[in-house]
Amino acid sequence: MSRPASVAAATAALVWNNVLLPRTGLGPYGRAAAGGALGLSAVGAARAAGYDIDELGLSVSKLRSGLRHGAAASVVPMAGYAIALSIPALRARVPAGDGATGFAGWVGFRIPVGTVIHEELVFRSVLSAMFHRSWAAATADVLHATTFGLWHVRAARIAGDGVVPSVLLTGASAWLFEWLRRRSGSVVAPALLHLSVNVGGAVAAVVARARTVD
Repeated sequence: MSRPASVAAATAALVWNNVLLPRTGLGPYGRAAAGGALGLSAVGAARAAGYDIDELGLSVSKLRSGLRHGAAASVVPMAGYAIALSIPALRARVPAGDGATGFAGWVGFRIPVGTVIHEELVFRSVLSAMFHRSWAAATADVLHATTFGLWHVRAARIAGDGVVPSVLLTGASAWLFEWLRRRSGSVVAPALLHLSVNVGGAVAAVVARARTVD
């Protein structure tokens, strides 16, 4: 796979997430399903282009390693949320959300399918394999982190967060996700950490809101 092709794929991913998907007119569950479908389609396209299962981080032989590394990494954000909720001064700083989103659907479908499966298959599986086949490892990691940061531009604007800080923060998180994927040999490891961060944040938001009401 050529360098221009890897850059074109990254650009297509950014256009998809920041421009095309929001304009589909789909609701939150429809967008989540579309995102999950795109992730699976990207893997299928990569396989058709000659990428093997190991390159894509999807080897069954690496599943145990992925589970082990992912579970160990997930302890950190979960402990962080627990500590924040147990201390009133920190709990007051936990974003409480607006309470409008159905919690079960949020943590049971939208996060695992629309965020984790969507992003981990696109980034830690397909784009990671493309970048590392076409570029030196350091350059591949920079391209990966930059693309992941820019992927979150629209989300930052919707949330009212600063775009530059959001891009920098999510780009930095990509380094950790990618390190876990390379260390374990499996996309499962960063997927578990990603899931724990997002689901833990959702649970913390509900708990913080409930305690604020009390």
